[in-house]
Amino acid sequence: MLIKGLIFDINGTLTDINTDEGNKDLWRTLSNLLKYQGISLEADELKALYFGIMRQKREAEGERHPEFDAVVIFQEIIYQHSTAFTQRLPAEKQRQLPLFLAETFRAASLFRLKRYRGVRDTIKQLHQQYRLAIVSDGQAAYAVPELNAVGLLEYFSPVIVSGDLGYRKPDRRLFEKALAALEMKPEEVLFIGNDMYRDVFGAQQFGIKTIFFKSNQGQQEYAGTEPNYIIYNFPELLNAVQFLDK
Repeated sequence: MLIKGLIFDINGTLTDINTDEGNKDLWRTLSNLLKYQGISLEADELKALYFGIMRQKREAEGERHPEFDAVVIFQEIIYQHSTAFTQRLPAEKQRQLPLFLAETFRAASLFRLKRYRGVRDTIKQLHQQYRLAIVSDGQAAYAVPELNAVGLLEYFSPVIVSGDLGYRKPDRRLFEKALAALEMKPEEVLFIGNDMYRDVFGAQQFGIKTIFFKSNQGQQEYAGTEPNYIIYNFPELLNAVQFLDK
């Protein structure tokens, strides 16, 4: 057996998820919630502010594949628009508020979150034989609770999320961090993802063999890039791993 570890993407690979960050009710809810913290911003104003700060943060990183941290964005919004009422809130509430706003943002934008068919049974079987890890674009404030919500968090360590780092796939540093945490070489792991550019190209440039899950999400093609194996239903992963683990 040559393969010791399997590294997974989350959204579109393990979970079938649908979010709408332009939803008017989302921004109305956040606007109303901020009023209770002493901050008055209309829904459209808040939306523009959020995406404007996101753009500034990404540009300031100077990265080829920049990422942002939603919690930091809400920290900045609070800092810019804090009032005397806001500053009189209990210290612990002030400390937790940016994370709470980020969670509320995600909850209000979320319309579907479920495992793809066969994911849990397949993961349970693989977990008996291999170390399982996560390398995912997104926010740790969302990714970790969502893995827990679909009953998968216990199977994965480490869980590496781009929002904590300031850069996203296909940046090779994400894959480097996973290999370092697993204490494995590129030839000892497989990467499983649903995006031909971020997942397949990203892992292959680091010498990692890839399994492409052709799900209902993600970039399906990228010029010059071919995965080592393609699956169309998640339980097919068992055969794919067995085929490549020779």
